Amino acid sequence: MANIKDIAKLAGVSVTTVSRVLNNHPYVSEEKKEAVRYAMEQSNYRPNINAVHLSKGKTNLIGVVIPFINHPYFGLLVEGIANEAVSNNYKLVLFQTNYEEERELEALLMLKNKQIDGLVIGSRICHWEVIKEYIDYGPIVVCEDAREQQVASTYINHYESFSIALEYLHRKAHNEIGYCIGRKSGSNSTQRDLAYRDFLAKNNIDYNPSFVFSNCFKFEDGVRVVDLLTTMKKTPSALLVTSDQVAAGILTCCRERNIQVPHQLAIMGFDNQPIAKIMNITTLEIPIVEIGRSLFRQALESETVTHNEIAVKLIERLTV
Repeated sequence: MANIKDIAKLAGVSVTTVSRVLNNHPYVSEEKKEAVRYAMEQSNYRPNINAVHLSKGKTNLIGVVIPFINHPYFGLLVEGIANEAVSNNYKLVLFQTNYEEERELEALLMLKNKQIDGLVIGSRICHWEVIKEYIDYGPIVVCEDAREQQVASTYINHYESFSIALEYLHRKAHNEIGYCIGRKSGSNSTQRDLAYRDFLAKNNIDYNPSFVFSNCFKFEDGVRVVDLLTTMKKTPSALLVTSDQVAAGILTCCRERNIQVPHQLAIMGFDNQPIAKIMNITTLEIPIVEIGRSLFRQALESETVTHNEIAVKLIERLTV
């Protein structure tokens, strides 16, 4: 296979001139450009795209780290990122971590090795001490409140949004409120737990650890929550569920078992995904696609570190 030296020889020009033509350098005569292009065509030459990227200092690739590809929340997040990438002539490199730290480290190493121009982390598993080791290699953007860190972020104030939901349920005469969460760890989960404990303390309600259900990510997890509720002596009168998918699973299972919603159990979701609209689930609307767009735009801002807070909206339907 021909290389750049072969093309220079065939075209009767220097290697530097061939390199300038490949990189669309403005100061090359049309005659030499045509000679180089003709030599490339005759020798069926294809430039090494990695070498071209290296010479330009950019790849037009942005890495995107998410724990699950098949989760609707992350699907909408990637949709927003991808839409903005197309508008800016970028491509995405997708990393599914399953919340395994080594997989997230692979993405960070690609940033360090200049294989991607920036990195968007949709849900972080590595500690901040690890992330900080890579901030000098390119823009890192996270989907959580990172105002105290040296990376950009687009985020929901989960303490505030959880408090809004809890107060709403309380106004609807619910004192025994439980909640469903994905991971117990993570900054978003920590903020939600703090809001929950502060709400209980404010209203002189005892904390009941059995009212907190973790590892709730998908529809089937909602069925598991109802199974647990049926074994408990004391049950919550309302559940705040951090995923509309899980809320839909709980609601479906309640209907199958003749548990009256909202009279016996009120259900409130998060995100306002299509399934919440179809099943008339009360929820907090989070503009996930717009969050994705914001994350991508921040990943292109290599010179500045910004933090964008996204507002949530209460959507009242029939499950509370």
